[in-house]
Amino acid sequence: MAELDHGERVELGVDLLAHLETESLTLADAVDRIESVTTNPSLTREILDTAEKRGIIDREGGRLRTRRGGTYVRFEQQVIEREGDYECRRCGAGLSTGHFVRFEAGELGPFGPSCVRKILGRE
Repeated sequence: MAELDHGERVELGVDLLAHLETESLTLADAVDRIESVTTNPSLTREILDTAEKRGIIDREGGRLRTRRGGTYVRFEQQVIEREGDYECRRCGAGLSTGHFVRFEAGELGPFGPSCVRKILGRE
């Protein structure tokens, strides 16, 4: 992820929000997922603003509603497993198998099996 520039991180974060498998979530839960792309508060805010402007989410107080249906991640096609020595981007656990999610904007990961489900809203 260190090799991604500002614009690529925004696009990856927007792609992540577009593929959430839940109709509604708290702002805190959305930020938890976006932190797999960036921990920079201004970039997180830009990702949320961009997603809202593009009609991907609506913000209502402390909640987000997703507005695009049918954009769920196909696990068989978009989640790639790779053997190696990884650290989960969400929880920091050591992994021997990393799960990477392929979006149009790029690849996000590695994650453990439960964290990849968590960031996509399949928990």
